[in-house]
Amino acid sequence: MTHAEFVSGYRDGRLRVAIEPVAAGKYVSARLLLPLFVLPVLGCGVGLALIGWIGSGLAVLAVGILVPRLIKRSAPRFILTQAIEDERIYCEATAAGILRIEPVA
Repeated sequence: MTHAEFVSGYRDGRLRVAIEPVAAGKYVSARLLLPLFVLPVLGCGVGLALIGWIGSGLAVLAVGILVPRLIKRSAPRFILTQAIEDERIYCEATAAGILRIEPVA
């Protein structure tokens, strides 16, 4: 199915889209390079806690832990929105098995 057929079918309600949440989370994590964001943030949090800024250190640690989880949780909606807008993302998501399209009965 082409991207144009997908967009028109989805907007008309002729297609049902199923997105694998775990695979979508991994895909978005890799695209956004989340591990490269998390490690320095966690290190800064630990550093702040060690020099005596315990409250600030714990807050930074919380941000470093919660933000990637929230991003991964919202990944299916992000993938769907991007697949509608960008043909390249649509092709990547369908080829990887993240996005499955089923006709509505």
